[in-house]
Amino acid sequence: MPKITYIDHSGRSYTVEAEIDQTVMETAIKHNIPGIVAECGGACSCATCHVYVDEAWVEVTGEPSEMEEDMLDFAYDVRATSRLSCQLRVKSAYDGLIVRIPERQG
Repeated sequence: MPKITYIDHSGRSYTVEAEIDQTVMETAIKHNIPGIVAECGGACSCATCHVYVDEAWVEVTGEPSEMEEDMLDFAYDVRATSRLSCQLRVKSAYDGLIVRIPERQG
């Protein structure tokens, strides 16, 4: 199973195993990662699972969809590497993925 590392705004990291086809958000919720709220449950209708994809992983995770970009307008402190973790579906290529969690969610 791929391992994903979540780093919170204070620098604390959490490395967990993720199941293929779950989302990065579902994995965070399953492992009680603080800072991922996921109010909409993964429907891409809020911005409370916002993360920053580590620069080294941007090409692997790809670009956000138009709908995701629209929802990111509601996120806090959006950056070039911002993604909604509910839209990142885990695959084997994500082994070692690093995402950072913003100080607060939108």
